[in-house]
Amino acid sequence: MHGRPRKPLKEEDESVLSAKAEKLHSLQSQFLANHQNRIYTKEALDLSAKLLEINPECYTAWNYRKLAVQHNLSESNSDSDASLFDQELKVVENALKKNFKSYGAWHHRKWVLSKGHSSIDNELRLLNDFQKADARNFHAWNYRRFVTALMKISDEDELKYTEKVIGVNFSNYSAWHNRSVLLSTLFKRKAEGFSHKEKVLQEEYKYVHSAIFTDSDDQSGWFYHLWLIDQTVKNDAPLLVSSWPSHGANITLNGNNSLHGSGLSLLNSTLSDTKTLPVILCFNQAVEGVNSSTVVVKSELLKEDLVWKPLSTNNSSTAQVWVVYLNMGNMKLQLSKTYSIEINIGHSMGILSSNGYHYGAPSQITFEVCVQTAYTEPVDGQRGKLTSWKDNDFRKIDHFEESNPAVSADHHIPTTSNWCMEAIDEEITNFQDLSDCKIRKLTLARLLIALDLLSPQHDKRKNHTEEVLKLYTELMKLDPTHSLYYKDEHSLLLLQQITSSRESLIPYCHYYKDASETNTSYVCLRLQNLSLSRMGSFENLLWVQMLDLSHNELRSIEGLEAMQLLSCLNLSHNKFGSFTALGPLRLLKSLKVLNISCNELGSHSIDTRRYLCSSPLAHSEVFAWDRFEILCGSYSATKFWEAFLIFESLNLTDLNIAGNAVADENFASFIVKVLPTLKLLNDEEL
Repeated sequence: MHGRPRKPLKEEDESVLSAKAEKLHSLQSQFLANHQNRIYTKEALDLSAKLLEINPECYTAWNYRKLAVQHNLSESNSDSDASLFDQELKVVENALKKNFKSYGAWHHRKWVLSKGHSSIDNELRLLNDFQKADARNFHAWNYRRFVTALMKISDEDELKYTEKVIGVNFSNYSAWHNRSVLLSTLFKRKAEGFSHKEKVLQEEYKYVHSAIFTDSDDQSGWFYHLWLIDQTVKNDAPLLVSSWPSHGANITLNGNNSLHGSGLSLLNSTLSDTKTLPVILCFNQAVEGVNSSTVVVKSELLKEDLVWKPLSTNNSSTAQVWVVYLNMGNMKLQLSKTYSIEINIGHSMGILSSNGYHYGAPSQITFEVCVQTAYTEPVDGQRGKLTSWKDNDFRKIDHFEESNPAVSADHHIPTTSNWCMEAIDEEITNFQDLSDCKIRKLTLARLLIALDLLSPQHDKRKNHTEEVLKLYTELMKLDPTHSLYYKDEHSLLLLQQITSSRESLIPYCHYYKDASETNTSYVCLRLQNLSLSRMGSFENLLWVQMLDLSHNELRSIEGLEAMQLLSCLNLSHNKFGSFTALGPLRLLKSLKVLNISCNELGSHSIDTRRYLCSSPLAHSEVFAWDRFEILCGSYSATKFWEAFLIFESLNLTDLNIAGNAVADENFASFIVKVLPTLKLLNDEEL
């Protein structure tokens, strides 16, 4: 079980286990022979039942029994159908007596009942027996939801059942969880008595208090309380929280269609040489259905249909951030003429959250595009400029122009009801005087964050942020087992504090001076040396083209794909252990300069958190296998395929990978072949 050390076996126990293993091996050999030869006789089925009684986790045996049932059904009359399925239910019950947490057994029982030939009257009795043995068995609770749906037992009745179970033992986490599932369903369909969410939540707060105040060290009630906080604060309907260009922005295309202007802060045009203009929409949650029907773009510039793409690293059709690229190179633009672009979002139905809620606030964004000078093809040799990240190459910015809207996100947050703020405020008061346990500190941190989100008073937010940062720092010491989680939360909150306003952002914005362009200065957002372990607040960073995240503790850059304007990125001196941690880079079309020196790349042959085996064929990514084999040549394919997956779609001109375990001569030779646009490698010109 969790956290319990295994005791060494006695000699007599080892001999007993050895005999059992031999018996099991003999059964498995006979069973596999029957399975291979498609033998579905009574004797063969009895043998598989005996095997499953000993080892309920043998998934092949469960699948064999499904095949056997289907075979025997095809050769029997309808009168014997019920007996076949009843026999399967008995086999499952015997297996569950051996291990009532067997995934395969519960799944097989669902399969049997879904066929509609068996009585379900006995199922709740069986569940009650298993829940008496372990009332928190989530397999049984999951199966209960399946059975109650078949029996058409109402969610309201099941909610009463959770009260009964919690009344017996308020430490039953699974019962609390089931209560949250039921309430979510009742809220969504606005069932009678649950249409006024605030009133129900008010009663739920009182209900969970009885558990928390009885034993403040028991975590079950606390976790349910965290769910209540989330329900109090969150908006069910998806909302647009920011965009680039922001509403009212003026974008100037200068020279080779690079970008600057009030929609992009003070960034100079020399950072981008793309001929496409990205339009980025950032929502408060992942959504689907963003297309030319639900998001309408109007402009005299547009001559072709636009295709919106979800910015997702797992090829999902849902994403929190969506982008469309305006191909400016194909447009006949007049110099010094200003073009207006209007974007209407959600005026027709279709944008949906993963929970099925429709986009809640139809909105409009307008911005202007002006062409300052004509497009010219880049001259060979001009793109091999070394990008320096040294302190003396930067100088601080004193202030942003007031007319510049780029540094603050274009939030569209609905008005919060007074009850929400009062409820959170009351909860803070309730828990201030409780014993100083870790879960109380965590809950207090969540409550203070919730109050900041609900409050329109920006000065109050700063005070709470400092208090919460202190709570997370204390939790890292108090609960070292979960210190990485607290550190991640600390990092997210710190980034929110930094990016929430012009005033808080200015100390981190610096002019960068390119030595080869003496009259050119542009802005770099420098977030180095902040002990960041996780990135966030991307809705406030869509405008950034140059970003320094060096000397932190990052292991992942999840979410960075939202920053579609990013051209220069410094990730040196972090804790990236594999190339798959850099997956979001694949979606950054404008990226030219990348510094990933002095990390742990190559220290691990494979990112085992994502893949089961070290092969590009072992996952769903699109992989140019033929090109990889040609480029790899005599090099170790296992060593380089992850790097190929990340870099093959990029157009980098400057890459620094020195100081990593992978960065030997072979890798340097390989990466130059993968990146034909590369001009500088490890600060040396190619």
